[in-house]
Amino acid sequence: MRKAAALALVVSAATLLSACGGGGSLFNRDRPDEMAVTRAAPLIVPPDFALVPPSPGAPRPQDSETGKQTLETLFGGPSARSSVETDTLNRSGTAAASIRSTVGDPGTQTVAKGQVVRDILSAPEGDGQAATASIPG
Repeated sequence: MRKAAALALVVSAATLLSACGGGGSLFNRDRPDEMAVTRAAPLIVPPDFALVPPSPGAPRPQDSETGKQTLETLFGGPSARSSVETDTLNRSGTAAASIRSTVGDPGTQTVAKGQVVRDILSAPEGDGQAATASIPG
């Protein structure tokens, strides 16, 4: 049994290594010639170079916030609140300072929304690639 296993190992090793000798010696390969170096043309300033030098104290253009620029472009600047919105906010008042402890209190009465809402709230955060759907019934 040992001789057969050793013979199978030698035969499989010889078969695998037979593909390694593909085309000549290891040291006789085509390599790039390190002495054949060409010089690249030097970089030049084009004749119509029309950049304005920066003025001292002016804000740098690359320092602007792209997110802020995007929001201003999409939605315009901030608009004034309507009278209805202002009245609603004035009537609502401010939240109590202890609102977080009141909400987390076991004695707080809540409305049971069912298993679906519970599943949505307990779902792990992520991009949804691992999400699955099932049809009840």
